[in-house]
Amino acid sequence: MTDLNSSTAPGKFLFVFDGDCAFCTTWVDRMARMLPRFPESIPSQWADLDSLGLTADDVSRYSWLITPTHQYAGHLAFSALLRAQPSIGLRLAGHLLATPPFSWVAAAAYAFVAVNRHRLPGGTPACRMPRPAADRA
Repeated sequence: MTDLNSSTAPGKFLFVFDGDCAFCTTWVDRMARMLPRFPESIPSQWADLDSLGLTADDVSRYSWLITPTHQYAGHLAFSALLRAQPSIGLRLAGHLLATPPFSWVAAAAYAFVAVNRHRLPGGTPACRMPRPAADRA
């Protein structure tokens, strides 16, 4: 994977997440501070979803890492972020998250967190509620 911070990388890397969710926003901010290589991030509410090839349903269910050649959703987005890091340990963890049986556990954990994010520390009732149709236009 190309360096996420490289200004010479062909195309643009972008991490899209639910900006209405305090839990999601907190973790994106933490990852941006903790990972040496982290792409530009944008709340889905501010993103031009059509130009990214995403739908409102896509971003209500998953966070996304958009690269010039791939769209990674949910646990695979996190896996791709880890695989782009300079640390061999983080890259190994990223590969494991995308490899069965570890990927099955990671997918289930991501789904559990996504459904229950409003109950987790930092979560708010807005995390649970879909955006009104008027806001998606």
